[in-house]
Amino acid sequence: MLLRTTEPREVASPLTRTLRVPLADGGVTTVHVAEHARRDVRLRVRRLPGLTPLAAWCAAEGVTEALVGGFFLRDPAVAPGVVGGGRPLGELRAAGEALDHVPFLAPWDGLRACVHADGTDVSVTRRGELPAAPAGDLLQAGPLLVRDGWPVDIAPEGFSAGAAQFDSDITDGRHPRAALGVDHDRLIAVACDGRADDEAGLTLGELTAVLLGLGARDALNLDGGGSTSLVSGGTLRNVPRQAHGVPLPGGRGIATALVFEGA
Repeated sequence: MLLRTTEPREVASPLTRTLRVPLADGGVTTVHVAEHARRDVRLRVRRLPGLTPLAAWCAAEGVTEALVGGFFLRDPAVAPGVVGGGRPLGELRAAGEALDHVPFLAPWDGLRACVHADGTDVSVTRRGELPAAPAGDLLQAGPLLVRDGWPVDIAPEGFSAGAAQFDSDITDGRHPRAALGVDHDRLIAVACDGRADDEAGLTLGELTAVLLGLGARDALNLDGGGSTSLVSGGTLRNVPRQAHGVPLPGGRGIATALVFEGA
């Protein structure tokens, strides 16, 4: 696993890296990282039209730096009987205004982690620790993985108990995953490959270890699996797959994104 870095450090923004991360059982996976100096960017939450692959949306909008955002309900065409297919799952706000979304089930709606951005201020915390109607942008996903430089117990956020709102228990097993980490100086966008013979994917615990190794002070999990998408320098950095060995050229359509705009 990666060596832990705790000292704040300046980075050229963005600094992109591709890491081959060995795992305890002999597996290995590729982790793609884009680090942004907080002084250079403003983090924005964007609702994509319908379900749109991140790389295609970025190309159409002239966006060069973005990361998959939160979860969404399955499209009824894919999962018959689903109500609200394609709508974001978890609270969503932009410029202080609430956007259309499907709330997480109680009591986890107030417990699950979110990223909140207001100007240069970016925080990753549980929803109940923010105002009811915060200014700026907010995207709720989770679970919270790192807090104050230490790993977090993910059980209180209820992703296993509340798995009925998802295709499956997202805490179970290794998968392609995405996350956002923050420290005093950086925003750290992370996406890992998986679902291939030479790409094991990561458990949430292994993803936490990677984020700690990168020096994240706080971090949360974002949508993963076939939705995992990281665009940096205008290029889709990871390799999305819908099943073991089955690539998704350009990635799966997603509902929301975190965009890193020049300050």
